Amino acid sequence: MAGAVKAEFRKFFSTRMWWGMAIGVFLAGALFAVLFALVVAGSKQQGGPGGGGTIALPDLSNTTMVSTVYTAGLSLAYLLTLVVGVMSIGSEYRHKTITSTFLSTPKRVHVMVAKVTSLLGIGVFYGVVFLVGSVGVGGATIAMKGFSPFPEVGPIARALALSLLVLGLWSLLGLGAGILIPNQVAAILIAVGAAWIVEPLAGFLLGLVSWGKEIVPYMPSQATSAMVGQINTSPTVQPLSWWAGALVLVAYAAALAGIGSILTVRRDVT
Repeated sequence: MAGAVKAEFRKFFSTRMWWGMAIGVFLAGALFAVLFALVVAGSKQQGGPGGGGTIALPDLSNTTMVSTVYTAGLSLAYLLTLVVGVMSIGSEYRHKTITSTFLSTPKRVHVMVAKVTSLLGIGVFYGVVFLVGSVGVGGATIAMKGFSPFPEVGPIARALALSLLVLGLWSLLGLGAGILIPNQVAAILIAVGAAWIVEPLAGFLLGLVSWGKEIVPYMPSQATSAMVGQINTSPTVQPLSWWAGALVLVAYAAALAGIGSILTVRRDVT
């Protein structure tokens, strides 16, 4: 089993994709953090006594707002790990290496466990890269605006730690999508389109009706936001607690990766 896990890590880190994705994840964390911090600081200045405006969002002294700054780019970062998950299995079928993988490790269950384990590890790695960018650049921006980068250490540290898990879980969602949709290109387009366009649009439309407001918090992106403690910008939807959001996202990842693994174990290789 250990050998199969090492092989999965070697497959990923021996290609150029890993550092390209790392650059993308780092930039997502850094750019969104600094932009969000500047927007919040600028909005507060305009809405102050001399601005005449009314700003509903709290300022950068608020712990939830600071957590939101550090995780502002998470929605883009988890799309990248979603793609990594799709390609972890999709590229094997596309380049016909799945046959040699199963020949070297005849027990397919071991292969799938190794893929799940390695993807969680890869997600944590990208989570660290993300936090280096978001906390490093975002925290410096917050400090430059005269606020503390860590007004409360506990809640912010929890949000940052859960960000590591978020990226790993979204990679497992990608693994499931890559198995359920055999064509790698189609799987990437459908998975990213569903996560980036379809799911947010469905959440918006469901939020317009009374019964839909009960469903919205359990959607993957909403569960992710609740999990890392991002500020709620929709007053009509009550978000889940951080632990409930974590359980919901774990359930999505377990369901997709589990169904995909069962299909892979039973499916013939052609």
